Amino acid sequence: MNSRLIAVGLLLAALLPAQEATEYVSPPENLPRQVDPQPVAFSHKAHSGAGMNCQDCHVNVKRKAQAGLPGLGDCMICHTTIAVDRPEVQKLTMLTQQRMKVQWTRVYEVPEFVFFNHKKHMAAGLQCVQCHGPVETREVLAQEISVSMTACMNCHAERGVANHCYFCHDLGQ
Repeated sequence: MNSRLIAVGLLLAALLPAQEATEYVSPPENLPRQVDPQPVAFSHKAHSGAGMNCQDCHVNVKRKAQAGLPGLGDCMICHTTIAVDRPEVQKLTMLTQQRMKVQWTRVYEVPEFVFFNHKKHMAAGLQCVQCHGPVETREVLAQEISVSMTACMNCHAERGVANHCYFCHDLGQ
């Protein structure tokens, strides 16, 4: 039944007179967009200054749709001996001992009906900085770069990538 409705819709669309294409423009954004403080203060600047890169903590970025966040055990690999006297590291230690999970505040988020695949974008040669800005220079993160539909479609157009709706949206099929 569903496929019949789609076929009828496609047939009607083909028979109707062509309309002038209109470009979608996302609502204006006020960037950078600050987010609530993280439950444990984290400096990307300090960690990248220590020689770490994005993939050291976001280990799934090349393998899965979601980049992932490090677990407390990952943090404690270093912080059982490094900066143990700092209050934020002591928080990590306490949370680890209590077997708690840090509920990080999302900085970049797309609507629920949009899916974004980190693995595919990394495979296409994009660098983290292109979508997230110069994170490695930031003490506190804010959303600096738009992840609006317009921004994503413009990025696809600049790179010669198709902008079909089904690339990013679940169309219920």
